[in-house]
Amino acid sequence: MATRVIFVRHGESSYNVERRVQGFLDESTLTEKGREMARQVGVALKDLVFDAAYTSPLQRAKDTAELILTELSQPPTLQIDPSLKEINLALWEGLLFTEVQEKYPDQYQQWHDTPHELRMPVVGEDGKLTDFYPVVTLYERAKQVWQELLPRHANQTILIVGHSGINRALISAAIGLEADTYQVVNQANCAISVLNFAGGLGDPVQIESLNQTAHLGVPIPKSKAKKGARILLVRHGETQWNREKRFQGQIDVPLNENGKRQGQQAAEFLKEIPLRYAVTSPLLRPKETAEIILQYHPHVTLEFEADLKEISHGLWEGKLEEEIAAEYPGMLEQWQLSPETVQMPEGENLQDVWDRAIAAWNQIVDTAANRPEPGITMVVAHDAINKAILCHVAGLGPESFWRFKQGNGAVSVIDYPEGLKAKPILMASNITSHLAGGVLDKTAAGAL
Repeated sequence: MATRVIFVRHGESSYNVERRVQGFLDESTLTEKGREMARQVGVALKDLVFDAAYTSPLQRAKDTAELILTELSQPPTLQIDPSLKEINLALWEGLLFTEVQEKYPDQYQQWHDTPHELRMPVVGEDGKLTDFYPVVTLYERAKQVWQELLPRHANQTILIVGHSGINRALISAAIGLEADTYQVVNQANCAISVLNFAGGLGDPVQIESLNQTAHLGVPIPKSKAKKGARILLVRHGETQWNREKRFQGQIDVPLNENGKRQGQQAAEFLKEIPLRYAVTSPLLRPKETAEIILQYHPHVTLEFEADLKEISHGLWEGKLEEEIAAEYPGMLEQWQLSPETVQMPEGENLQDVWDRAIAAWNQIVDTAANRPEPGITMVVAHDAINKAILCHVAGLGPESFWRFKQGNGAVSVIDYPEGLKAKPILMASNITSHLAGGVLDKTAAGAL
C-alpha cells in the first residue's frame, strides 16, 4: 500500500489573464474558463475515491476545489488548510509581471536564476521591517505540510488543490529537492499531478505523473519559452518481457501487440504536435515505437543514438525477478532499495548509465537548440535511460533512480528556454492518459 496524493493547481484566474503577480493576495477570481477547467478536472477524477480533500483558503483555489468535488462520484469533505496558500511575494503582489521586471530587475532575475536567494522586506510582529526569503520560506512550509499530512493519511488517497508555487514546492520537497530548484518543475492551471509515498517525508516516493493537461484538451503543456529547445521524451511500447516482468536490458526484444497498440495511441496523441526531429535508441522496441509515431510526421528523419540503449543487466538479462532473487541472494532487494549501489553481474551500474545517457542527452539538447530550423525534438528510449534523464533534468542523481515512473508509451516534456546555458524546465512527465484513459498510469509494471 502507498499514500497517493493528487495535486491540482487552481483554474485560470483574472490575474493569470492580466499577467499579474498573485501570491497571498486574494483579489484574483476564477474566469469562466477557469471554472470550466475545474469542472473538467472533476470529470477526469470522478471515478477515483478520495479519503480527504484539502485546499488553500484563497478563493481562486477554494472555488476550483469546490467545483471539482461537485463532479466526483464520492466527494469527500473539503478541508481548508492555510498552509496551502501561495508563495508570499508581498512586494510584488498586484503588479503586472512587466512592472516587476521594470521596477525590480535584479530581484526578478534572481527569481528566475537563483530563486533561493530572492529576498523581500516584510513587516514583522514587532512592526519593524525585516528581510525574508520567499522561496526558502515556502519550501519550509511545504515540508511541514508533508510532516503533518502523511502520517494522518497513511495508505489513503488525498486531493490537494493549491497554486503554482506551493504545488511546485510540495512536489520538489517530496522528492528531495531544495529551494534552488523552484523553477524546474512546472504547474499549469488545472493540471493534474500524482505522487505515491511509501511512508513519510524522506521515505521512498515516486512521481507517477507530473502536470497532465490532456483532460483540458491540451495534449502537452504549452511552452512558456519563445526560444530554446522543447524535447518530448517517450518510453517504448510494451514487450512480452515487460508483461512477464522479465529483465530485458540490451537484449533486442520487439514490441508485442499491445506495445504496437500503445505506439499507435502515442502516435494519435502526438499527431497534431509539430515534431521536427526524432532520435531513438537503436534497439527494436524504441525504434518500432518511434516509427509508428512518425507515420503522421513523414518529413521527419529518424536518427539513432547508441548511448540511449537500455541499461545492460549483464547476467540478469532474460531472467524473471524470482530467478534473480534465487540466483543472486539479496541483490534484487538491493536494486529495489539502493539501485545506485548495484553493479550488474557482467553488466553496468547506474553511474555507467548516467554518464552515457546524460552525455547523449546533452548533445541532443545542444543540437536541438542550435539547429538552423528550430522545432520540437522527440527522443524515444527506455525505462532506465528515461529515468536517468528525468532525474538529471530535476537535479537528482542515481540514488533517486526510482523517483520517476515511466510507463510503456508514456510521454514526458522538457523545455530548455536557454539551451544548456540555463536550467531546464520539467513541463510534464509520464503522461499515459492516451493509453488506457484516466489520469493514473495503468501500464504494465514490468522489469527494465
